[in-house]
Amino acid sequence: MLLLSDKDIILDKILRSYSTYYDVEKYDSRKDPLVAKCEFHVHNEKYVLTKKAQLWSSDANEYVYIFKMNSLTKNDFVKCRDYAYENGMKLINPKPGHMYSYITTIFICDTCEKEAERLLKKCKITKNFKFYLHGWMDFHISCINISENKICGNKSGNVTSKFLKEIFSKKKSISRKLHKEYC
Repeated sequence: MLLLSDKDIILDKILRSYSTYYDVEKYDSRKDPLVAKCEFHVHNEKYVLTKKAQLWSSDANEYVYIFKMNSLTKNDFVKCRDYAYENGMKLINPKPGHMYSYITTIFICDTCEKEAERLLKKCKITKNFKFYLHGWMDFHISCINISENKICGNKSGNVTSKFLKEIFSKKKSISRKLHKEYC
């Protein structure tokens, strides 16, 4: 069971979870539904003896856009989705060594229209760069619907939705239970 109550509390929990590995930038929520953007970058490489003798390198990125609103309508969904896609694509640098980039959109809302939820679940945006030689991009979407106490997303966003469900899960970890029993 999920514990979903207040949008600000939910946002705070999400940002605390992301801040461990992501660069978090907050925005003024009174002007725009976009309340935060989180970025994650990782670079791996393998070389022999010196860095000049590089065998391979790979870059992976994720750009997370978090929107907060009272009601997610079809028009709001399309506007926010397009904003996240356009802004995220500008940040992606497809070059040799680029493996993948994810653009993730999270909606926190009191209610979600059925049409918006249907569009959200069916949304599939992917792009390859130079026939996958310079990597690919995948678009993940998740929505936290407070009134129905549920988290849903598109097929690509299942990992994000699962992560959000774990954040708001009522279950306590086994280590906490054992600690209480034996300490």
